[in-house]
Amino acid sequence: MSVTDAQTLQFESGRVLQSLYGNDLTLLKTLEKTLEVRVTTRDGWLRVEGAPDRIEQTRRVFDQLDRARQGGLNIRKHEFLHALRSVSEPQEASLEELLDTKILLSPKRPPIVPKTAGQKAYLQAIQTYDMVFGVGPAGTGKTYLAMAMAVQALKKEQVTRIILTRPAVEAGEALGFLPGDLKEKIMPYLRPLYDALHDMVDAEEVQRLMERGVIEIAPLAYMRGRTLNRAFVVLDEAQNTTTEQMFMFLTRLGAESKAVITGDYTQIDLPPNKRSGLVEAMQALKDVEGINFSHFGEQDVIRHELVQSIVRAYRRHRGTGEPETKR
Repeated sequence: MSVTDAQTLQFESGRVLQSLYGNDLTLLKTLEKTLEVRVTTRDGWLRVEGAPDRIEQTRRVFDQLDRARQGGLNIRKHEFLHALRSVSEPQEASLEELLDTKILLSPKRPPIVPKTAGQKAYLQAIQTYDMVFGVGPAGTGKTYLAMAMAVQALKKEQVTRIILTRPAVEAGEALGFLPGDLKEKIMPYLRPLYDALHDMVDAEEVQRLMERGVIEIAPLAYMRGRTLNRAFVVLDEAQNTTTEQMFMFLTRLGAESKAVITGDYTQIDLPPNKRSGLVEAMQALKDVEGINFSHFGEQDVIRHELVQSIVRAYRRHRGTGEPETKR
């Protein structure tokens, strides 16, 4: 017969305690089911009943959440479930370990914190290397985190400008009959970059920096013939570059610059007769010193939990493999 014990965890207030599970009682039900405990909460306390080792795991979950909250992290469903996994699956990094690499862009905004060990490793790679390839499925934060690092580098005066670019696969002949000038035609392809940037920097500041040329968002074709000095350059959707475009981009890097190339080789939109520049680069550069390849998997997907399942199901259905690279 299993031993049942009980322990009451005390918190500053009922409001603080509620913030640790996002005021979502279904998360407490998930904790009960995962750790095989029974929890009761009221005001600023949480009573836990179960086997002593499971009570200890529950205490560790809430200790983690409380320290993360004090570190400025807004606890939502993803953060709660990550803390829960970190005590039930030893290979998972704790929230505190993820907070070690948080990105603080403004006192007015909460810090940007990696949500998985893969994201943390990616941020550390960007700090260490001048060229990083972030490769993996949609929803893993590849572009968002790269842009956050770019904004941080600009604010710390490590670079003097940010250049955000992506290939506009259909911005040439295919859009030729659409109304508007070139900028209006390519805007839909660049919109995700604008949206992410506005998450990090006030709209007025973005506008001011763009007018001064400190932040530039442009299609990849605009990079030809340039040398990018003291710049943080992010190439998004790199799987849709041709081999010629990718080589052109990689050779633009100038003095005191960083480049982050993000992409998902399972979502190539190029014509069948065109080889992806991302795939070629990953093979050609695998042994080059000073270049890092950060690989994301389904476990790094941070969108709706269904997205992980969708990515996994498609990978299984298609039998998708990874191009050979140096990890």
